[in-house]
Amino acid sequence: MSMIKNLWKKRRDSVIAFGIVIVAYIAIQIMSMTGSLSYSMKGMLVPICAYIVMAVSLNLTVGILGELSLGHAGFMSVGAFTGIVVTTLLANIVPWDGLRLAIAMVVAAAAAAVVGVIVGVPVLRLSGDYLAIVTLAACEIIKSLVNVLYVGLDGKGLHISLIEQSFALEEGGKMIINGPIGVSGIDKISTFTAGCVLILVTLFVILNLINSRHGRAIMAVRDNKIAADSIGISTTRYKLLAFVISAAFAGMAGTLYAMNYSTVTAAKFDFNLSILVLVFVVLGGLGNIWGSVIAAALLTVLPELLRALNFSDYRMLIYAILLIALMLFNNSALKQRLLERKRAQKSAKTEGEVA
Repeated sequence: MSMIKNLWKKRRDSVIAFGIVIVAYIAIQIMSMTGSLSYSMKGMLVPICAYIVMAVSLNLTVGILGELSLGHAGFMSVGAFTGIVVTTLLANIVPWDGLRLAIAMVVAAAAAAVVGVIVGVPVLRLSGDYLAIVTLAACEIIKSLVNVLYVGLDGKGLHISLIEQSFALEEGGKMIINGPIGVSGIDKISTFTAGCVLILVTLFVILNLINSRHGRAIMAVRDNKIAADSIGISTTRYKLLAFVISAAFAGMAGTLYAMNYSTVTAAKFDFNLSILVLVFVVLGGLGNIWGSVIAAALLTVLPELLRALNFSDYRMLIYAILLIALMLFNNSALKQRLLERKRAQKSAKTEGEVA
């Protein structure tokens, strides 16, 4: 019995997180089949999945590693445009949309991870506010580079140039990324099912990482860097590990997000998006993975729900007020007292069982 309880304590977050996603998927499929899901809500399903993956992956850096990063949107943009290029290249080779999307996500994850290493090696020497500012600058650099990127495809292969289009395409060639104009005419192959599968994969990898030896080393670096160094834990290695894994999943979320729209520009992945994802993480609770899942879904849907309740004129005002109230409660003495009372009840129950 004690083994079962110990196993439940270790895997409780995993079970709750997986349960939330599976129950939500079934409920939404039922609502869709019965026609009770509005068109606008259907259009939000894939972005919600992308935001959840972004929030969970950022929580690995902010909540588990304890480092404030404001450059997550940059990694998402790398994944988005990499995924668009890969799906375009595979359009005539892989006829199945799901397989083409999966391959694009894997390649996008690899590209975002490489960028994560390039950014992380110099940046992770910093901490606190300095790290936040530098990651923000890195996000803006990535966005600016994508904004002047030109990629075309013709019979000779892939053509790439920066700042201006320095190549001419053969007859029948196609521009994939057209600088500030971005990408248009995207084959929308992202689905809600693919999004839920990506969420489950993200949860599986990150929760298993947290519960592993590497995860405990990452949390040791977060709690006391000097103590971690003193017992032989390589702080640089584990900080970079968490940062790169977080970037890789942001890249996969970017592909999922981009393949849901017919037009995508670099302007979609700006500083505001990084802040939005950080809000999801903070509201859901630092280090609380299933909290990030709920917060990302709730805050994305909330403006649309307020519109449906005939609060369209004041919906953003109400949204902001609710956000402030939730943040205040999340950091309030009332919440601390409720948590302490819950711990005391658990302790009393455990002592009663022992007696």
